[in-house]
Amino acid sequence: MEVILGVTSALAAPFDLMTMLGEVVAAAKQVLSADRGSVWLYDPATDELVLEVATGIQPVRVPSGAGLVGACARERRIINVPDCYADPRFDPSVDKSSGYQTRCMLTLPLVDHKDGLVGVMQVLNKSGGVFDEDDEALATALAAQCAVALQRVRMTEALIEGEKMRQALEMAREVQMSTLPAAMPMLPTYDVCGTFRSAELTGGDTFDLSMLDQGLLIVLGDATGHGIAPALSVTQMHAMLRMAFRLGADLPTAFMEVNNRLTETLAADRFITAFVGLLNPRTHRLHFHSGGQAPILYYQGADGACARYMPTSFPLGAMPLASLKPAVTIDMLPGDILVLLSDGIYEAQNGRGEEFGETRVQTLVQAHHEKPMAEWLVLLFESVKAFAGGAPQEDDMTAVVVKRKA
Repeated sequence: MEVILGVTSALAAPFDLMTMLGEVVAAAKQVLSADRGSVWLYDPATDELVLEVATGIQPVRVPSGAGLVGACARERRIINVPDCYADPRFDPSVDKSSGYQTRCMLTLPLVDHKDGLVGVMQVLNKSGGVFDEDDEALATALAAQCAVALQRVRMTEALIEGEKMRQALEMAREVQMSTLPAAMPMLPTYDVCGTFRSAELTGGDTFDLSMLDQGLLIVLGDATGHGIAPALSVTQMHAMLRMAFRLGADLPTAFMEVNNRLTETLAADRFITAFVGLLNPRTHRLHFHSGGQAPILYYQGADGACARYMPTSFPLGAMPLASLKPAVTIDMLPGDILVLLSDGIYEAQNGRGEEFGETRVQTLVQAHHEKPMAEWLVLLFESVKAFAGGAPQEDDMTAVVVKRKA
């Protein structure tokens, strides 16, 4: 009992996995007066037992039902074999390759506190004889402690890896957020605003509202999926668009060149729906291309109606383009509002599975078109949240609104 308590105390100390396994083998040899020992860890992904630590044996993988170790894992009980060469489950190939002679073996299942299989421990060749019932009792107590200690190490490593991933995502989020406008452009005859709310730390949406030599650049992009991979995609698109326009490209050239570069770099199952427009604040003329981004809502201040525009091209990165249809041109009149929303807003669902939908957005524009655009966006997100009724946000939500003042 003193030996087992000493082992338990040792196993309570912090270890990395390999050190922990070494302690398990050393403890088993000490408590059971064994000559050698090994620990097999169960890999549920492949349903295999992996020999991680063994005395004089190279690491191997075996199916979870193979040999003595597999029988122990399957039956979840101690197997005490006094004469290994007389047991048909024993595999003598390891002895042949290593030159070691296995006489007797005690095989113990390592089961955690939730009765989950962690692994299997084997001890070989008891000093001065074979393993008896007293050894089995000692081994049972030791195996229970070892299983919990092993599970603790795995959980600790998982927490550490999770924290590393969280920190990496935080850094990725900082990079992504730094690509968004730090402040909204101030134009004497326009009220513009945009916002982005990701479903996770990083998201697959982006937007831009910035003044260039060609006019006010208006961008809303939505990559397939959400998380770090789509975030990298939209950040790449965002950077390429800004570079193209700052090098003097016109709208069709920038749109087509960025699309073709994304086609070369994105995975075959990845693409980005994107609205890319240029507004001349002096002439109030808006030109835009939409790569799969729809619907594009346009509130008409003169009569309160909402026009609806569809995409002009395929999503960015879906296929190479040699030419484009003419860009859509809109002359923005006083009171007109361009409304660009990612599908995370339109497709937000309540508990009954109903979507927020386009009609509710149109109603909000028509009822509150006189509000400042920043206030209107707050009202929009509050309406989506109330509609969802506590349901979690499943997708990224991005909104861009451009209003010509009345």
